[in-house]
Amino acid sequence: MMIFDRIDRTPKITKIILSVLSSCLTFLPLPLSAQITLKDVTKETGITFRHTDGGSGRRYVVETVSAGLALFDYDNDGDVDIYFLNGAPLLGTKVDKPPKNALHRNDGNWKFTDVTEQAGVGDTGYGLGVAVGDYDNDGDPDIYLNNFGPNVLYRNNGNGTFTDVTKEAGVGNGSQVGAGAVFLDMDKDGDLDLYASNYLDFSYEKHVACTTNGFPVYANPRHYAPLPDTVFRNNGDGSFTDVSLESGVGLHPGWGMGIVAGDYDNDGDTDVFIANDVAENFLFQNDGTGKFEEMGLLSGFAYDLHGDEQGSMGVDCGDYDNDGWLDFYVTSYQNQLATLYRNLGDGTFQDVTLLTGAGAGTLPNVTWGNSFVDFDNDGDRDIFVACGHLQDNVELWDDTSTYHEQNILLMNTGDGKFVDISDSSGDGMLVKLSSRGAGFDDLDNDGDVDVVILNSREKSSILRNDTVNDNHWLQVRLRGTKTNRDGVGARVKVVAADLTLIDEVHSGRGYQSHYGSRLYFGLGKRDRVDRVEVRWIGGGIDVIENVAVSQLVTITEGEHLR
Repeated sequence: MMIFDRIDRTPKITKIILSVLSSCLTFLPLPLSAQITLKDVTKETGITFRHTDGGSGRRYVVETVSAGLALFDYDNDGDVDIYFLNGAPLLGTKVDKPPKNALHRNDGNWKFTDVTEQAGVGDTGYGLGVAVGDYDNDGDPDIYLNNFGPNVLYRNNGNGTFTDVTKEAGVGNGSQVGAGAVFLDMDKDGDLDLYASNYLDFSYEKHVACTTNGFPVYANPRHYAPLPDTVFRNNGDGSFTDVSLESGVGLHPGWGMGIVAGDYDNDGDTDVFIANDVAENFLFQNDGTGKFEEMGLLSGFAYDLHGDEQGSMGVDCGDYDNDGWLDFYVTSYQNQLATLYRNLGDGTFQDVTLLTGAGAGTLPNVTWGNSFVDFDNDGDRDIFVACGHLQDNVELWDDTSTYHEQNILLMNTGDGKFVDISDSSGDGMLVKLSSRGAGFDDLDNDGDVDVVILNSREKSSILRNDTVNDNHWLQVRLRGTKTNRDGVGARVKVVAADLTLIDEVHSGRGYQSHYGSRLYFGLGKRDRVDRVEVRWIGGGIDVIENVAVSQLVTITEGEHLR
């Protein structure tokens, strides 16, 4: 097999055609009242975290893919805290003080305190991916780190501190190059299992040095063999068993990066979607018992509209067209459109990127963290895309892109189309850095969703949602009793007059990140919710009716059984 360096080799005419097509829907007219505003408030938060990829100039491939972040309420005080992953010194790098991951406690009013030391979560390993979930069902969220090198499981002690329980849990996963991770209840037995994606077979001895036009560049991932991912079944006693082969996942090597678990076929169990770099994407369909069949090709999720594999990075899901089925958005490499896969409801997907304008602005960029988020609470989900090249010297040999890039905000126009409003959505969207992981949650509990971005080799970005309108909203937090405590995998349906919305609780998503344990539903001008329905994984259905808007509702399993 011939392997090319990871540089763009797309024919020029193809670039031109894609560029014209991807931008043709960018200038759709918007109502005068339509506006989303994201303000950069990083300085006022007190957060000084700065990412490092641990590089020494030798350009090890792992440097390009660090890292994700996690947004979650670690101390159960009602607000969302921030956990940043960090790199570590690679071979040839000397440091006086090893970098580490950082946990910032949300103190309210946009002030955060670094509590890494007292919490005990300052891992000094090489951070790549993270997922958060209550694996022991004791009422507080635990952290799993998918590293380059041994992985780490931190058990939450319930008092603001964590304990490293990796060894007794059996989830260290050897010495892999990690990527995204998710907790999910794959066998519907009431506890959370664990899926850890593995990127590629790299070691210092296998390092490949590459150049283009005489300039050093990071190697194409195809210089390194793909690996199957790892699946751990929760034994219910604090330990896990590696069931990768038994589950069927271990039969499929790939260059896994972003990952999200969701019920795409509405059959009541959780499936797994893998964004594979430089190869076809995987869709592991769950039979309900934790056995998976790879359906990427048959479903239409493996390749884009042209039948091409992409340099896929992150993947997230959401019902962008409010038809009751989860759709998927996948970010990718330069001169490849980030791709919107519409769920057709019959087990297949259609690449509707060009039809909807959902790839607008993405073609010249390398795209990473992403999500479907209703930023203006108007009842449909917009798309946020984090951008930044992985070749830090790309300007020296390619005048069409830059290492630091502007992130992208695509507004949902309500008729299945998107328009790029990045330049007119506040100073938070004008920041140019090389972004990786991104997370989306209501950091100030004011009813709209804010943004946190991890930037490679730089400070993080915290964007406050300052959108002004009189739209209503509903936030839903789940508490499982018979099923897993966080309600991971549960499907929530919200009905308000003519509007019906769905969402699911995910643990791990986007680009190697975690966010959104609370579910957010924009309602527009509708001033009452007629019905909220929760379908628990492996459990029953709870229904509450006549719910007031613009509030956070906690639904406990079994209290409102249908």
